[in-house]
Amino acid sequence: MRIYVLFFTLCVILCSCKQEKRPVLGETEYQKEQNANFKDATISPLKDKDRKDFKGLEFFKFDSTYVIKTSFKRTPNETVFKMKTTTDREPEYVKYGELNFDLKGKNFTLNIYQNQGLIDKEGYDDYLFLPFLDETNGIESYGGGRYIDARIPKNDSMVIDFNKAYNPYCAYNDKYSCPIVPRENYLNTRIEAGVKTFGKY
Repeated sequence: MRIYVLFFTLCVILCSCKQEKRPVLGETEYQKEQNANFKDATISPLKDKDRKDFKGLEFFKFDSTYVIKTSFKRTPNETVFKMKTTTDREPEYVKYGELNFDLKGKNFTLNIYQNQGLIDKEGYDDYLFLPFLDETNGIESYGGGRYIDARIPKNDSMVIDFNKAYNPYCAYNDKYSCPIVPRENYLNTRIEAGVKTFGKY
């Protein structure tokens, strides 16, 4: 009799765990990956109280219009500077190049940067940092702007996917120190792609 009771109890526990495990939300693989990372307590930037009730980040609907082939211009003679952050930390960056592209009938240029403190770290030797501001900031998207990760291109063009634009970690937790987007990287248009401001799911 005890064996049957134990077996029944085990089945109830397993069924309950299965029901509690919710599928990872997201329209694209990138969105699903981001949501999975935010659920993972070992790497999530969320505060414990926010992660407990976390269902998923809200994204603009994927739009191929924002997957843009840009013209890349290397700027090799730039001076290393200290980028301002949301704290007293001042990491060293250098303007690595310029990206020029057309969007919605307008022409834009964004500066792309290289973090001097990451160059010698494994996997980051060709890493580039693209922060930007746009007219959705403070409305649908985070007021401090968003970031895109990139890699040094092999030629004079680079594909930038704004659908992969993400928020600084300090948008979720004030314990983080985040680079402040330089004003020259303000886009005078709405970038309706990528992650939205936190809390609108």
